[in-house]
Amino acid sequence: MGESNVLVACTGSVASIKIPKLIEHITNSDAKIEVKLVTTQNAQHFFNPGELTVKVHTDAEEWESWKRIGDPVLHIELRRWADLMVIAPLDANTMAKISNGICDNLLTCIVRAWDMKSPLLFAPAMNTHMWEHPLTAQHLSTLRGLGYREIPCIKKTLACGDTGFGAMAEVETIAAQVMAALLPQQQHPSSSQHESK
Repeated sequence: MGESNVLVACTGSVASIKIPKLIEHITNSDAKIEVKLVTTQNAQHFFNPGELTVKVHTDAEEWESWKRIGDPVLHIELRRWADLMVIAPLDANTMAKISNGICDNLLTCIVRAWDMKSPLLFAPAMNTHMWEHPLTAQHLSTLRGLGYREIPCIKKTLACGDTGFGAMAEVETIAAQVMAALLPQQQHPSSSQHESK
């Protein structure tokens, strides 16, 4: 069984505080997995990228790495590299962007350029009233309709003090879903992008 490449992405939800723990769970599994992290600018408020043991990619790098025609385009390179992408947490703002095809930062550009034959998982996280807003149901329906796999949020008392649904799924649940999604690709490597990387 070969190595798998997992692209973890996070957005501006307080649940991004769990990114170090999520990366630890994925990389400490029995499977051979390499992880890279894509973070929005707002997500960096909740953890210190310098303390992580994996490569961290930011919006600034997307523009700094390209100087002229022929240079690598970061969001395309990351899409080619990854066997699977998991967005955890996916906040209301980025969910709205993705469901409407907007691609105005590194994360959303990767999603817009994603190879739809590869798994893309997302774990929503937002305030309960945001979660219950009718637009959220519309956005979720769009993402599911595209074939993206939802890791459902859970009910708890949120960081803001409200109690209800909207909290990101537990890290262990997300890691388990990632492993389950990788398994078919590892069993059938001919269907994976990995051979062409």
